[in-house]
Amino acid sequence: MISELPAGGVPELKWCKSSYSSNSSEADCVEVATAPGAVHVRDSKALSGPRLGFRPTTWEAFVAYASGN
Repeated sequence: MISELPAGGVPELKWCKSSYSSNSSEADCVEVATAPGAVHVRDSKALSGPRLGFRPTTWEAFVAYASGN
Protein backbone atom coordinates (compact mmCIF):
# COMPACT_ATOMS: atom_id res chain seq x y z
CA MET A 1 0.00 0.00 0.00
CA ILE A 2 2.52 2.62 -1.01
CA SER A 3 1.33 5.54 -3.07
CA GLU A 4 3.35 7.47 -5.61
CA LEU A 5 6.70 8.95 -4.65
CA PRO A 6 6.63 12.63 -3.75
CA ALA A 7 9.45 15.01 -4.62
CA GLY A 8 12.52 13.76 -2.82
CA GLY A 9 11.85 10.10 -3.60
CA VAL A 10 10.51 9.01 -0.20
CA PRO A 11 7.38 6.84 -0.50
CA GLU A 12 4.19 8.01 1.19
CA LEU A 13 2.34 5.41 3.21
CA LYS A 14 -1.37 4.82 2.70
CA TRP A 15 -2.92 4.73 6.18
CA CYS A 16 -6.07 2.74 6.95
CA LYS A 17 -8.34 2.57 10.00
CA SER A 18 -10.05 -0.52 11.27
CA SER A 19 -13.64 -1.08 10.22
CA TYR A 20 -14.31 -1.34 13.98
CA SER A 21 -13.19 2.26 14.53
CA SER A 22 -15.83 4.73 15.63
CA ASN A 23 -16.83 7.11 12.84
CA SER A 24 -18.10 9.67 15.34
CA SER A 25 -14.89 9.97 17.35
CA GLU A 26 -11.37 10.11 16.02
CA ALA A 27 -10.05 9.80 19.59
CA ASP A 28 -10.05 6.02 19.77
CA CYS A 29 -8.36 4.90 16.58
CA VAL A 30 -5.05 3.60 15.43
CA GLU A 31 -4.07 3.58 11.79
CA VAL A 32 -2.04 0.96 9.95
CA ALA A 33 0.00 1.19 6.76
CA THR A 34 1.84 -1.62 5.03
CA ALA A 35 5.09 -1.36 3.12
CA PRO A 36 7.44 -4.00 1.79
CA GLY A 37 8.86 -5.74 4.85
CA ALA A 38 7.04 -3.64 7.47
CA VAL A 39 3.68 -2.78 9.00
CA HIS A 40 3.48 0.73 10.46
CA VAL A 41 1.09 1.77 13.25
CA ARG A 42 0.27 5.28 14.46
CA ASP A 43 -2.22 7.09 16.68
CA SER A 44 -4.91 8.79 14.58
CA LYS A 45 -4.85 11.79 16.96
CA ALA A 46 -1.12 12.38 16.40
CA LEU A 47 -0.52 11.94 12.69
CA SER A 48 2.97 13.39 12.78
CA GLY A 49 3.79 11.78 16.12
CA PRO A 50 5.68 8.56 16.80
CA ARG A 51 5.02 5.44 14.76
CA LEU A 52 5.67 1.82 15.51
CA GLY A 53 7.06 -0.55 12.90
CA PHE A 54 6.66 -4.33 12.91
CA ARG A 55 7.76 -7.19 10.72
CA PRO A 56 4.73 -8.56 8.86
CA THR A 57 4.93 -11.92 10.68
CA THR A 58 4.99 -10.17 14.06
CA TRP A 59 1.95 -8.06 13.12
CA GLU A 60 0.07 -11.14 11.88
CA ALA A 61 0.76 -12.92 15.19
CA PHE A 62 -0.47 -9.88 17.14
CA VAL A 63 -3.67 -9.61 15.11
CA ALA A 64 -4.37 -13.33 15.56
CA TYR A 65 -3.79 -13.03 19.32
CA ALA A 66 -5.89 -9.87 19.68
CA SER A 67 -8.78 -11.35 17.71
CA GLY A 68 -8.71 -14.58 19.75
CA ASN A 69 -7.87 -16.80 16.76
